[in-house]
Amino acid sequence: MVKMKSKSTDIASKMKRQGTALILGGSSGLGLASAKKLARHGYDIIIIHRDKRTDILDINKHFKDITLSGVRLQSHNLDAGNPEKRAEALANIGKFLAPGQRINVIVHSIAKGSLKSMNAKGADALGHQDFSITMNLMALSLYDWTKDLLEKDLFAADTRIISFTSEGNTKALSGYAAVSAAKVTLEAITRSMALEFAPLGIKANCVQAGVTETQAFSMIPGSEKIKQDALKRNPNGRLTTPEDVANVVYLLTTEEAKWITGTIIKVDGGESLR
Repeated sequence: MVKMKSKSTDIASKMKRQGTALILGGSSGLGLASAKKLARHGYDIIIIHRDKRTDILDINKHFKDITLSGVRLQSHNLDAGNPEKRAEALANIGKFLAPGQRINVIVHSIAKGSLKSMNAKGADALGHQDFSITMNLMALSLYDWTKDLLEKDLFAADTRIISFTSEGNTKALSGYAAVSAAKVTLEAITRSMALEFAPLGIKANCVQAGVTETQAFSMIPGSEKIKQDALKRNPNGRLTTPEDVANVVYLLTTEEAKWITGTIIKVDGGESLR
């Protein structure tokens, strides 16, 4: 666990505190962009991530950038799908929160899953275990964290839950079967939480981003072709950026967005129109 406190006291004193955002998978890509965006709007940030020690130095530079917005940051480098590690992190999150402070926003951006092909041989073929690991991390973990936060009374009265899906939720891509199944499950979980947790004031939505060049995207088989196809389809002539997505994440946390729940919002510049 790493705690960081900004040295920008002038910024901190002038900024209006909006609350606290928990980012599941916030050390790169859409999660990191969302963390930076929310920090600039006054949210204290808690990041759960899983990275190698060799990458931590670069990641900590991004985390330091977040604190320059004048907010507090707590990070945990752990397996988000491990119940024991989750319990440990939640205990530390409880200590991080000031008296009366709660979690106002959850962003689920875990992008670790199997990209094996169904049509392969032996250990290279997509198997049951690959599906299980992918589903657990990329879908079920959202519910597990939400449920535990509820049981510990760590949610604010008007919490916003935001998860990320993709066009692979309806389109088949070679090597994407496990992730596609996880995305569909994530959408179903998000809809159900929007319905069943509505009496608690929780709003839950999925953001469907267009093709975005992130570390996770580069690992998808045939990613370069997917990128070129997306550029041809997009009427705005460019790919989606992490910042495009982060902007909508922030919008969904605003007072004006409190009547949006249980839906999938496309953030792709029209890429999915054709």
